[in-house]
Amino acid sequence: MGYQEKLGLVLDVETTGLGPTTDEVIELALKLFSFRTDTGEVIDIIEEDSFLREPLSHTARRNYDNAYRVHGIPYELVQGKSFYDVKIKTYFHRADVVLAHNASFDRSFLYQMYPEVNDLKWYCTMRNVKWKNYGFENGRLLTLLQAHNITNYQTHRALDDITYLMDLMKKTSPTGNLYLQEVLEKGPMRKYQPAASKTKLG
Repeated sequence: MGYQEKLGLVLDVETTGLGPTTDEVIELALKLFSFRTDTGEVIDIIEEDSFLREPLSHTARRNYDNAYRVHGIPYELVQGKSFYDVKIKTYFHRADVVLAHNASFDRSFLYQMYPEVNDLKWYCTMRNVKWKNYGFENGRLLTLLQAHNITNYQTHRALDDITYLMDLMKKTSPTGNLYLQEVLEKGPMRKYQPAASKTKLG
C-alpha cells in the first residue's frame, strides 16, 4: 500500500459556560474517519453521532440561559437526556488521534466525565496551523469557514461544527499541503493538568 491508514476522531462540545469544573457539557458530537498518514487525505467517514444531556449541577443549570444565547439549544431539548457513555467510549478507544478546534476547551470538559481522554493524542486545529501567517484575520472557526467558502453561518451545534471543520481540514494550505497534514505534523498537545490535581503547598 505504501502508506499507513489511521483513524481520526473529530469532536466538538457545547457547554453551559466556560468553566470545566462549574459548567457542564450538554452536547457532544463525534465523527470517526480514516486518513492517510503521509498526506493527511481523508479517506472515509466511518461513523458519526451526536448526543444531548441535561446538566445536573446547580451552577450549570443557573448558567444555562447565558449559554443558550451562544448555542441556541432550548432547555426542553436536553431535559431528561443523558449521554450514552458506552457508545461514546467506543469512539475514544478506536481513535488513533483526536482533533478539535480549540481542543484544550473540549478536552478540559470531557476530562470531567471521561478521564481516559487524557491518554489520547489530541491535536488542535486552531493552534496547530499558522492561520495568521497565512493571511487570515484570526483562527476562529467561522472566520476560516468564510475565508475558504465553506459557509457564512455557524450554528454552534456540535455536529454542524465538526462537519464544517472536516471540510476545512480537507482544504489545501498556501504551502500546498492539506491542513490536516499540517495539524498532525505540529504534534499532539501535552496532557491536560486539572487545577485540582496540582500539588497544593502548605
